[in-house]
Amino acid sequence: MSDTESTLVAARRLEGEFDYIIVGAGTAGCVLANRLTEDPDIHVLLLEAGGKDDYHWIHVPVGYLYCIGNPRTDWLYKTQPEAGLNGRALSYPRGRVLGGSSSINGMIYMRGQREDYDEWARVTNDASWSWNAVLPVFKRSEDHHAGASESHGAGGPWRVEKQRLKWKILEEFSRAAQQTGIPATDDFNRGDNTGVGYFDVNQKRGIRWNASKAFLRPALKRPNLTVITGAHTQRVVFEGRRCTGVEYRGDNTDYLAKARCEVILSSGAVNSPQLLELSGVGNGARLQSLGIEVVNDLGGVGENLQDHLQLRMAYKVDGVRTLNTASAHWWGKLMIGVQYALFQSGPMSMSPSQLGAFAKSDPDDGALTRPDLEYHVQPLSLDRFGEPLHRFNAFTASVCQLRPSSRGSIHIESADASAAPLIAPNYLSTDHDRHVAANALRLTRRIAAAPALARYRPQEILPGIQYQTEEELQQAAGAVGTTIFHPVGTCRMGTTDDPGAVVDNRLRVIGVEGLRVVDASVMPNITSGNTNSPTLMIAERASDMIREDRRARVSGSIAAQTSPAPSMSAV
Repeated sequence: MSDTESTLVAARRLEGEFDYIIVGAGTAGCVLANRLTEDPDIHVLLLEAGGKDDYHWIHVPVGYLYCIGNPRTDWLYKTQPEAGLNGRALSYPRGRVLGGSSSINGMIYMRGQREDYDEWARVTNDASWSWNAVLPVFKRSEDHHAGASESHGAGGPWRVEKQRLKWKILEEFSRAAQQTGIPATDDFNRGDNTGVGYFDVNQKRGIRWNASKAFLRPALKRPNLTVITGAHTQRVVFEGRRCTGVEYRGDNTDYLAKARCEVILSSGAVNSPQLLELSGVGNGARLQSLGIEVVNDLGGVGENLQDHLQLRMAYKVDGVRTLNTASAHWWGKLMIGVQYALFQSGPMSMSPSQLGAFAKSDPDDGALTRPDLEYHVQPLSLDRFGEPLHRFNAFTASVCQLRPSSRGSIHIESADASAAPLIAPNYLSTDHDRHVAANALRLTRRIAAAPALARYRPQEILPGIQYQTEEELQQAAGAVGTTIFHPVGTCRMGTTDDPGAVVDNRLRVIGVEGLRVVDASVMPNITSGNTNSPTLMIAERASDMIREDRRARVSGSIAAQTSPAPSMSAV
């Protein structure tokens, strides 16, 4: 009998109820499980559809290559064919394991820009979502390699380190970017991420530091936390409009878990809207057409999908070594393995992207007040993800638009919880996004043509120099564009009178009781950078809110019990 099976057998014997049930042990779920169980009076059940994070490739940074597309760790979702991508459908990786996507992602520590959070505060009419308010929350989690400062925290569970490698071609790309007007920076996380430099990463001495290690493992020692893996939640259960528990399936058996206080969906931008719709919360007409009883007609569920589309540009170079040739032969691979085994450094400690840059797509546009592009630069090239590296030296500069105006959706097409939802990102569906994409390709060519790279005679192999006009560049963007794995916004927060909002400013699902969503799906607008650590911050804030609400309920209950009985005349 496996560990998962024995856990589920034990679960059949559980009696009583939990205070909180968290659905999804990804980044947000791990944070919530840790923070809520710091109070010994709070009993929490954490459900995860995937298994334990004991697969060795999760922990070796380069192991993302073996985790993405692997059913052991990935939901294996795909998008619908995308008109903006010339009819192509994309793989859409999402973590299905303890730690969620933090167990398979690029490990890049990125907060985004000050203005992102100030806009959240405006949309929610709540200043507690502003940059100045959330910065202390980021710092509380953080254990930054440089120690505590005005911008960073130390001693928290979320380890942030410098990368343990450098590449000559990346150093020269950085110089070339500076020669085109992008300044050097040593920190992308002060609220203004303008500049070029190496990314900081969520690693500890060259090993991936996922949310499971940082938050869940310390909490597992507490008797008030129950974690069940292999538990695929089918729907949340309502009595009237109050959420009272969840139904989940594991080991070919159906279970019902009851929640005294709340159910918290932390299943991510794909699965949280899916679960809401399966449970009768969403567009009423859509749900009725699938035979699902409507609990709350909430049209915003599954809408407002945003993602960062990266445009992969690859350049063949001469006179400088890249990973393509460093790993081309068995002895090169052996030396790379030995370097990592002895020192946890070198190519096996690489995050998927090492060098970053934030820049404006049109420096002459006076209305563009902050960077709207992010680069992920790598000392390697390949035709597409999962295929072998090219046999010649090359680098890849992937550039994504940070604040796309295109909006997509995620919706169920069946009442069967095991059926994947329809994922339609709707990339490059606006004139603005297509124009920014063309400008992004132009900027990359200017960097590649800068003096610092000239000695290496870069030759564009992807998408190719045949694309020159605005129309051709937009076509090229559709040909090479792919997700950088940052879906957000499908249960967006807003004010209660906002017809597109799904949760309020305290992440409570609008129109029902006892149900919250806490994950990247609540972002009203995507952050200007990688989305994992902003999701962690959201969960930190949510844990505070949940405990505050719990204390208010308890004190209100005590006050009601101790208040004098009304007099007959008052009655």
